[in-house]
Amino acid sequence: MEYKGKLIKGVGGLYDVRLPGGEILSCKAKGAFRHASVKPCVGDDVTVREEGGYVLQDIAPRRNCLIRPPISNVGVIFITFAAAEPEPVLLNIDKLTCIAEHCGIRPVITVTKADIAPERAEELADVYRSSGFPTFVSGKDDSALPAIRDYLHTECSGEIACFAGASGVGKSTLMTALFPELALKTGEISAKIGRGKHTTRHVELYPLDRLFGDGTDGYIADTPGFSLLDFVRFDFFDKEALPNTFPEFEPYIGQCRYTRCTHLCEEGCAICEAVKRGEIKPSRHESFVSMYHDLKDKHKWDN
Repeated sequence: MEYKGKLIKGVGGLYDVRLPGGEILSCKAKGAFRHASVKPCVGDDVTVREEGGYVLQDIAPRRNCLIRPPISNVGVIFITFAAAEPEPVLLNIDKLTCIAEHCGIRPVITVTKADIAPERAEELADVYRSSGFPTFVSGKDDSALPAIRDYLHTECSGEIACFAGASGVGKSTLMTALFPELALKTGEISAKIGRGKHTTRHVELYPLDRLFGDGTDGYIADTPGFSLLDFVRFDFFDKEALPNTFPEFEPYIGQCRYTRCTHLCEEGCAICEAVKRGEIKPSRHESFVSMYHDLKDKHKWDN
């Protein structure tokens, strides 16, 4: 007998697959996946066959697949970072928004720990709101929780919504506040190295209908933190595609004096002029320039 479902968890070679009716099957992957260097990924739509036990037989074509965090078929990604403690690295945040845009994933920005640095939190929120991203600011008063929960309920139905960000920024704390029934582990920051400890170590999907109790379709994921996204090593796309991953650049693309404008510093560059006028945030253009230089020497044959 065969079953179709969603792969919601994978640990130690065992995979949990949720069927449309809510039943969870624990199964192993067939050996042919290993021989073909194919690894099942949380978020996959899969076929499971009963053969004395449950065996994961087939993986449907993926809409997208992120390498870090490892998850497929994502529709919405809540990019979560703290206003302080740890200090946000805007280049890493912007890399993740670019990866999301390139993969057809809707980025949503969530700034946490606003109570620690309220002015900085609002400054950061302004950067991303003005760049076209839905943005929330969260602090200890939990005043943003109803708006985030409503966004998940109304805008993420039918999607896999993923929370991602560096360890220690409060992803799991935020998710536990949103949905106490998840009882996710929270992390602390090591005073010596500034990294989280005792935090989430694997990706797991939670059905939205379980969280909202009203038949809402879709899933929410908690994911391990990332500390670095290296465009060259992880090879997401090339420099020609980079401008299209900045939504605030869209009105200016094609308006430059030179057809082959790189948008770095050329005279007559519509994007650079928009930065000077304050229509594009300087930090976003700085990230673009940094990523462009990372990607300019990458060739398809380097893979």
